[in-house]
Amino acid sequence: MSDVRYMDEENVIKRATQALIKELGPVETIRFLTMPQKKRTESVRRHREWQKLLDKNNFFDEVFCE
Repeated sequence: MSDVRYMDEENVIKRATQALIKELGPVETIRFLTMPQKKRTESVRRHREWQKLLDKNNFFDEVFCE
């Protein structure tokens, strides 16, 4: 089994930023890095919303292959 070695965080950030600048350019890189993250729905609420849309019979058929 081979050893896995990780780069230190500073090196990862530097190389990733350089790759973004090379591919996107400086303006789009800054724009990408400063994009706000989508706010996540709280997990219980998200699960309840999923359940509302769920067709129970179809779901069970798919899971249990009936």
